[in-house]
Amino acid sequence: MALFLTADSRPARYLAQTGSQYSKVAIAGLCLLMASFAAIAEPAPAYQGVPPQAKILQSVIESAEHAASQDFETSDHDLDDALKNMDYQTYRAIRFNADSSLWRGENDYEVQFFHPGFLYQQPVTVYTVGSDNQPVRLPFQRDAFKYDATAAPLAGVTKENNGYAGFRVHYPIKNQQYKDEFAVFLGASYFRLVGESHVYGISARGLAIDTGLPEGEEFPHFTEFWLIEPKDGEPITVYARLESPSVSGAYKFVITPGSESAMQVESWLFAREDVNKLGVAPFTSMFLYGENSSKTPDDYRPEVHDSDGMLLHIQSGEQIWRPLTNPSQLQITSMRDTAPKGFGVLQRDTAFDNYLDSEANYHIRPGFWVTPQQGFEAGRLELVEIPTNSETHDNIVAYWVPEAPFKAGEHRYFAYTLSTVTGLGEGVIDGESEATIARVIRTRQGAAVLPGEQDNAVATRRFVVDFAVPEDMTFDPAKLEVKAGVAQGTIRQVRVFPVDGGKTLRATFLVTPQGNKATDMRIFIHQNNQRVSEVWNYVYQAK
Repeated sequence: MALFLTADSRPARYLAQTGSQYSKVAIAGLCLLMASFAAIAEPAPAYQGVPPQAKILQSVIESAEHAASQDFETSDHDLDDALKNMDYQTYRAIRFNADSSLWRGENDYEVQFFHPGFLYQQPVTVYTVGSDNQPVRLPFQRDAFKYDATAAPLAGVTKENNGYAGFRVHYPIKNQQYKDEFAVFLGASYFRLVGESHVYGISARGLAIDTGLPEGEEFPHFTEFWLIEPKDGEPITVYARLESPSVSGAYKFVITPGSESAMQVESWLFAREDVNKLGVAPFTSMFLYGENSSKTPDDYRPEVHDSDGMLLHIQSGEQIWRPLTNPSQLQITSMRDTAPKGFGVLQRDTAFDNYLDSEANYHIRPGFWVTPQQGFEAGRLELVEIPTNSETHDNIVAYWVPEAPFKAGEHRYFAYTLSTVTGLGEGVIDGESEATIARVIRTRQGAAVLPGEQDNAVATRRFVVDFAVPEDMTFDPAKLEVKAGVAQGTIRQVRVFPVDGGKTLRATFLVTPQGNKATDMRIFIHQNNQRVSEVWNYVYQAK
């Protein structure tokens, strides 16, 4: 299991994969590939999205382009074996001293760093950039850490060139008396983001490569970061270099903390080798069981998940909601589109009563929403669901796959906004407008007959899908109908009717799978020949 240490030192998850090709812990070490800022004789190339005055960013991109023409290399920053071999409890005993935070007392933003070693055996190099616009390498500072208990001897084996495992950014989101941790970069190309009312849950990544393929996934990692000191009242900007055997890249993150925090992400990617599957704007999350699960563990908690569904807004305006599952075997599904309006993995259920977990606080974990800007032409949104029996394993991965192949020697530019989402995402997913269609809030399934009745078709399941009705939406129950489609199965007894005083529309039907094949279902509600709901899409695997 890969561990991610948050400010309170409790472990959170990245991705631990299961199955034959998913037996490795999904965290790649972080390596150092020093960027060169040496002047070049030839005129600097013009890169898409880079203003002429952005000399440092230009150099970071040039470094990535040059690296793509070279063999892939990694570096452990000369870490001592004692740092590499420490156990989890020892790593927890090393704590960053907040008084040593970058920009402490000088800026609304402060940055704290993670110690190298343990799982993080290929650290990152960090540069700071002040008002003079000159990058300054930040050496490892052992005095910035407290080494308690079994970690005490390790202070003596650290070196200035060890680098850091990663960093976290603090800002006074809630009030001016305390600076909250709201963004963190740690491990491979993973990063997390929270808004004012959230706790860490879902993770984002810089890039996903060959996820779900039989030959195994490749995990790119960030190798260098440039922290640009922000001016008063402005977001914080971070540049980053990314490396993997197949791809070299440069990234720009403009991060704005708030009630819903947001990142403007730009990436310049250069293919070192042919890439079988390029996953852009990837998410990693966890779904153990939920209201839609046919079987649940012997647990007092009704639901356990960081996220409960994936949403895609296609170019035509259709909105497709795909509830997450914990399948019995690896499951990969995809939705095709050209220039999608947005997509994300969300935690729509925000009611504490539906989780009853006072420690993990699943009800206040954010969703992530991507608003594409450039680079998202024809392609598909792909969802990978991996079987798991533990909430300590992240088993959900989603990302955009461009249709055009990414070949050695080619380069790509992507730009998008990544935002945190609370619940249904009002104001983020819909922008300034209110929701105009009914949205899925609940998916349940059960036996086709009532308890005690004889079930002559045990393979048949009843599904109940509830749609929340917007306040300004009017409907005539007599004119409502459900449009249903199914692959590898049959659907019958389809009905729709209002419940809960008209606040909810309930669609219910029976589905019979075709043997033991996965059944792909799709329904939505019509009124007067007009679609008035999201499209509910679900893949059911008979156990």
